[in-house]
Amino acid sequence: MAALADEDFSVYEAIGGVRGMVESVLPGLLFVVMFVATRELKWTVIASGALALVQVAIRLVTRQSFLGALTGLLSVAICLVWAWLSKDARNYYLPGFLINIFWIVLLSATVLVKVPGIGALVEYVRDPVFSGFRDWLRRWRSDRPLLKAYTIVTLMWIAVFALRLLVQVPLYLTKSVGLLGTARLIMGIPLYALAIWISWLIIATPFHHHTEELAAGREAAEQAEGEGDRAEGA
Repeated sequence: MAALADEDFSVYEAIGGVRGMVESVLPGLLFVVMFVATRELKWTVIASGALALVQVAIRLVTRQSFLGALTGLLSVAICLVWAWLSKDARNYYLPGFLINIFWIVLLSATVLVKVPGIGALVEYVRDPVFSGFRDWLRRWRSDRPLLKAYTIVTLMWIAVFALRLLVQVPLYLTKSVGLLGTARLIMGIPLYALAIWISWLIIATPFHHHTEELAAGREAAEQAEGEGDRAEGA
């Protein structure tokens, strides 16, 4: 989501390029394919965990940033441990449900208080604030077209998380692990890429106008300050 703060936005870069897509998809793909083929939870967990470790090792060996892979490893580990301890392959997907519920609740709360969460994230990435929080909020919330765009995008992401639950929870309850795994893959990177692209289309114009106005305001303030210094010198 932070990529939305970049004037040179790219969906490809936002999803981490080919490496990011592969690292995100492979462990889940291996889990569902191997479990459906073997019905052996133990070996499915071991194979998926080993794959996630290999991905991190490749990052280390090639001296590339491995933070994303490390985060992915932690996420996969939580899912695998949950499935292993419960002895139920369906529970590999349970943490994902909880994460979706968390984001629905959090983003809904931000909309209710009229500080749309996606907007707050984008603005914080664009203009990090450590003091003067009220002024920071006022700067972007007072721009009505921008605030409206952020609100729409935040509502859209709430709908995305809700759609995931609407489709996947019934598959979980009916113990359709193969279909659940397939739905999880389809509603992962592909749905995320589509949603983030639509997000950019919605906020691009008001965001660009807002940044231009801020730049013009700063330039005018600097000119006024310079003229004031020259007047004092005279």
